[in-house]
Amino acid sequence: MEPTLPMPAAPSSIHFHANCTPTNYSTSPPNSWPPFPLAPAREISSYLNHSRHLSKSKPLPSLASSSQPRTLCFVAMEKKFVEEAGCCYYGGDVDVDGEGRATALRPAALSRPHTQAFHLAWLSLFACFFAAFAAPPILPALRPALVLSPSDSSAAAVASLAATLVGRLAMGPACDILGPRRASGAASLACALALALAAVFASSPRGFLALRFAAGLSLANFVANQHWMSRIFAPSAVGLANAVAAGWANVGSAAAQVVMPVAYDAVALRLGVPVTVAWRVTYLLPCALLVTTGLAVLAFPYDDLEGNRSAAAAAGGGNRSNTLWAVVRGGVGDYRAWVLGLTYGYCYGVELIMENVAAEFFGRRFRLPMEAAGAAAACFGAMNAAARPAGGVASDEVARRFGMRGRLWALWAVQTAGAALCVLVGRMGAAESPSLAATMAAMVACAAFVQAASGLTFGIVPFVSKRSLGVVSGMTASGGALGAIVTNRLFFSGSRYTVEEAISCTGITSLICTLPVALIYFPRQGGMFCGPSATVDDDDNDDGDVGANDDYMLLK
Repeated sequence: MEPTLPMPAAPSSIHFHANCTPTNYSTSPPNSWPPFPLAPAREISSYLNHSRHLSKSKPLPSLASSSQPRTLCFVAMEKKFVEEAGCCYYGGDVDVDGEGRATALRPAALSRPHTQAFHLAWLSLFACFFAAFAAPPILPALRPALVLSPSDSSAAAVASLAATLVGRLAMGPACDILGPRRASGAASLACALALALAAVFASSPRGFLALRFAAGLSLANFVANQHWMSRIFAPSAVGLANAVAAGWANVGSAAAQVVMPVAYDAVALRLGVPVTVAWRVTYLLPCALLVTTGLAVLAFPYDDLEGNRSAAAAAGGGNRSNTLWAVVRGGVGDYRAWVLGLTYGYCYGVELIMENVAAEFFGRRFRLPMEAAGAAAACFGAMNAAARPAGGVASDEVARRFGMRGRLWALWAVQTAGAALCVLVGRMGAAESPSLAATMAAMVACAAFVQAASGLTFGIVPFVSKRSLGVVSGMTASGGALGAIVTNRLFFSGSRYTVEEAISCTGITSLICTLPVALIYFPRQGGMFCGPSATVDDDDNDDGDVGANDDYMLLK
């Protein structure tokens, strides 16, 4: 057995071994080593920050068993996470920083809790997107069953977006106070119950509006998803983690476009169930997904690496200033959160609009049957699997080279390109003899850029405020729903514009609303046109949000 080298300055419950190379915490120890008890993650993090220079610059003398110089490292970095009286074991297949956050996204490494939390987060949000977009692809069947007019369909779409807006605003503080895991699981179960009740009792346009409202509420889980990832992953990987988790989850909208018409046909045509009952039976699918993922999230034991604590407690312990009001004020009072909400309203907002109108657009303009129109519309949502993660990768990569200024420039450039392509989609659809293939190609390209812009946006959000991360995430995410509501009311309601003209107007509005990205400025990193402030002091803690030893907002 290797000799144990105790350090007097370390917490009594932390044990060290001399068997790791400097800063390499993923090397597995010999199997003969016993698992040692660990201190709470905050003690480990504090000691690691204090002694980091030792492990990098002061190798120990050679031990008798080896001629190679050895250095101190934490056995904590060699063990898997388990919950035991507030303590954690760290899995060797995930590299972590001083606060226990993963420094890389490795979806195939099912270690605990980084990767498992990642998969639970995106699967839970996938179910929410599936539920929220379950109605549009089966509208041709719902119209006669519920006696819906075109204005009823439009009003229900607005109700769904309004529910998303309200839910996301409420979810931000809930995540900061309760933790994203509890907030997400509870929201999924509550929305499943509301959706099931609405599906059972809906028999009129008002019932359909209630159905879409209940489904729209589930998208509040997007805030919990992004908050959770921002607490699990370090700054070097948070852009990618946020983008992949949201991107894969957004594919739920595409899955609904394909699966719901097929499920409805199976129930109504093959089983011979009456139309008024068949669509209700079909809605059991999104309800079951919400219940399953909600229970799985609640069963998982971790919100972050220091136990299931609120963000307010994590930021300030028992400090009275970290109340709900302080958390909300920290987010609402930051102009950068408002700007990001505006820009997100015209990247993700464009996506919401297109996913609500695409199936009907293709069915009417190109005379496609319900299943084919749903499949064509699904291409827009399916791009999330690659495009949004690509935005996260781009955000992290440009940050490594250019810092925050690179993230901001990338967001502006990509969202501007997506807006221009949105204008092109509308113009191509308005042609006298539109080409289905060309229109589809333009729509897929538009989807790629607007979804990448969404990933780029949430590559910036975690750096605005650590203490009020949930509020900032909620404000930004709500901006997406609000942008879609405003756009729907301006361009898609009534008969003033055709659908093709409304799509072009949406693109023009997006071009204009992307410009305020230039106003975002971080004193420590700069903005699009300005470098870091020369007056920022290392001890400046930004109203208690970021301390001198807290590298949360550093882009290293």
